[in-house]
Amino acid sequence: MSDIQISQRVSIPEQEIEWQFIRSSGAGGQNVNKVATAAQLIFDIKASSLPDYYKQRLLAKSDHRITASGKVIIKSQSTRSQLQNRELALEQFIELVASVQRQAKKRIPTKPSLAAKKRRIEGKKKHGDVKSLRQKPLV
Repeated sequence: MSDIQISQRVSIPEQEIEWQFIRSSGAGGQNVNKVATAAQLIFDIKASSLPDYYKQRLLAKSDHRITASGKVIIKSQSTRSQLQNRELALEQFIELVASVQRQAKKRIPTKPSLAAKKRRIEGKKKHGDVKSLRQKPLV
């Protein structure tokens, strides 16, 4: 068995991922009733060999694919091929785990310039003038 590469330094042994193959819903004719083509990837974050930094960030992430018990469940059923669905689920999993290593830039609050404030006020005045022209004239 090989390792699943997340980044240059981080990889996960393939044994830590559990696969379930279930019948896919949707179009597919007779194939839907007979073949389990949908792939479901299950990964236990807490019991994994991921670095603690990754574990903490994954558990803190608000993603519908991460359960309250700390398991990642990804279901793929977009194709009629079990192998393709498995590959798609694995791609989504790698993308999810890799997303926690990127640190979001801290936003530096800025204030609008004086010219921007003036343009905003001018626009409001112009809009107000247009609205006042819609009123019935006073006799």
